[in-house]
Amino acid sequence: GLGFSCLYQAAAVMMAKRCRPRLAFSNAVGRSGMGLTFLLAPFTQLLIQTYGWQGALLIFGGIMLNLVPSSMLLWPVSTQPPPCSPGTKQHRGSQAAKKEPEALEGCSDETTQRETQLPNAQELPSTEGPLRSHGRDVCGLERLEKPPRDSSSPETAPEAKRSCKSLPLSKKENPQPLLDFSPLKDPIFFIFTWSFLFSHLAYFVPIFHLVARAKTLGVSSMDASYLIAVAGITETVSQLLSGWVADKNWTKKYHYHVTYLVLSGITNLLCPLATTFPLLMTYTVAFAVFSGGFMALVLPVLVDLVGVEKLHSYLGFAAFFAGITAVGGPPLAGWLYDYTQTYACSFLFAGACALISPISFFFEPLAQKWKLKKSNL
Repeated sequence: GLGFSCLYQAAAVMMAKRCRPRLAFSNAVGRSGMGLTFLLAPFTQLLIQTYGWQGALLIFGGIMLNLVPSSMLLWPVSTQPPPCSPGTKQHRGSQAAKKEPEALEGCSDETTQRETQLPNAQELPSTEGPLRSHGRDVCGLERLEKPPRDSSSPETAPEAKRSCKSLPLSKKENPQPLLDFSPLKDPIFFIFTWSFLFSHLAYFVPIFHLVARAKTLGVSSMDASYLIAVAGITETVSQLLSGWVADKNWTKKYHYHVTYLVLSGITNLLCPLATTFPLLMTYTVAFAVFSGGFMALVLPVLVDLVGVEKLHSYLGFAAFFAGITAVGGPPLAGWLYDYTQTYACSFLFAGACALISPISFFFEPLAQKWKLKKSNL
């Protein structure tokens, strides 16, 4: 669990930084494989029957080791900083000269140094007195008062290069803290976390209890397994379509997110009416379409709200709180079944959570105005 959490967050942050123009569709492609996990159940059973549980674990471990070379693909394409143009260097050098007019320690580069060498010694004014009054040389000009007529002499350039020291072009960036608690002071974080928390409750409960409910209605185990297979395929397609539509930027991404959550909640509330296999299949398709839609937009919505700079902190804290609810949600739904002896209450609970989840997004404009007003103070 710890390894998967670190893997997902690192991959999500790198995806947000490198796939910003098509983030929704890129995230949908990355998450679409989760919908194909229905194939793991028969595959795992086959491995256990053939190699035993020890051999099955070894095979799964070997498959998961492929994540190492896959993660290496996230390595930055280039670690070199972009080269600065001569105009940029001169601009930075002039800024440094303005800050320390009396303590200029060198020229910005060798080219600038060579430009200071005049071809004619008579054209250079006598600057020995004013320069020495400051107690130091300015870029070694005392050596250049009487330069040779041939300024391109091979002896002049090395000497001038040694007499100058390059100016520092930029200051070191302040290191970021290991744990950044600033998201806990941001109302946008609580708006997103509220929705993230309840949406996970609405997502996991039907997945765990769908097959069990089908069996209590007299559906065979084989037909019940078809429900999971159809849900996985439908959710995969839904995530891809949801990401593609969101990248069109016809409206804000969290508007799509809210719409999918509301429709998912209504679908779960209608689930107790599905008492036959065709109706259960209809519910499964509808739930997979809407749940795949809002799950594909979780990361793009967060990036739109808080940006990429502190995405790792916001996503880490939000996933921490949502993980607690994801662990407690299915047991709570199981307790509802033990108390009522029917799975209908579990799906009603999931529907209520899905409808509660998007309520916080209605406060997003107020939170943005509050942050803007606070920043202007």
